[in-house]
Amino acid sequence: MKRARVAYAGAIHLASEYNGQLRLTDGRIVDEQDVVWLPPLEPRTVFALGLNYADHAKELAFKAPEEPLAFLKGPNTFIGHRGQTRRPADAAYMHYECELAVVIGKRAKNIKKEEALMYVSGYTIANDFAIRDYLENYYRPNLKVKNRDTCTPIGPWLVDAEDIPNPSNLAIRTYVNGKLTQEGNTKDMIFSIADLIEYFSSFMTLSPGDIILTGTPEGLADTAVGDEITTEIEGIGKLISTIVGDDLFTSGQESSHLKIHLNGRN
Repeated sequence: MKRARVAYAGAIHLASEYNGQLRLTDGRIVDEQDVVWLPPLEPRTVFALGLNYADHAKELAFKAPEEPLAFLKGPNTFIGHRGQTRRPADAAYMHYECELAVVIGKRAKNIKKEEALMYVSGYTIANDFAIRDYLENYYRPNLKVKNRDTCTPIGPWLVDAEDIPNPSNLAIRTYVNGKLTQEGNTKDMIFSIADLIEYFSSFMTLSPGDIILTGTPEGLADTAVGDEITTEIEGIGKLISTIVGDDLFTSGQESSHLKIHLNGRN
């Protein structure tokens, strides 16, 4: 099943896909364009991977890592489908990163990779925008690159794990204003989903609602204010976001934006 979280008619609702529309948990059927899409779950601990595709590491002229290059992301970064991502006026190069997001479904500690997928509740799409200007070291991405407000659209759907029988063979694509700019496949990950769950759970406890962003393949490109970015993963759907500039974010507008998109409240 494909599940979503949306704001509609003054309330937050869980919803599911229904013949191209949304069925709210109270039974109402609504059009997708009539809701504000929220992240499909409220993230807990979020792990992100650097250089987890060999072609991407090669694209950046880096040797593929020998163990996962992981960092954490704060909840302030996440917005929903059809949201607006802010590009700072001083940014010279800001690129998308289409990533398979793995959602943990139950407590996991010291899990072996042969059993790891049993601890996954579902999958969604993340677009983990990065501002290359602020990067100090590819092996240790800093906060200004990866933890900026609005810079990680996620969704639109959380797809149940049983509906994705082979998450290690899913096509990944990104489109900028309708033009295909990135294409890859999850089979090309250096560290598989099972590898990552085994790795993280070996030194810390994973909990329901934790998310692992599994990295992006090659094909990155700069984005500009006004661009519409569509990130797509086979079997999960299409996640759309628009790049906006600093001028949109007056104090009043930013407060409203954060209230709706980050906290999930009206």
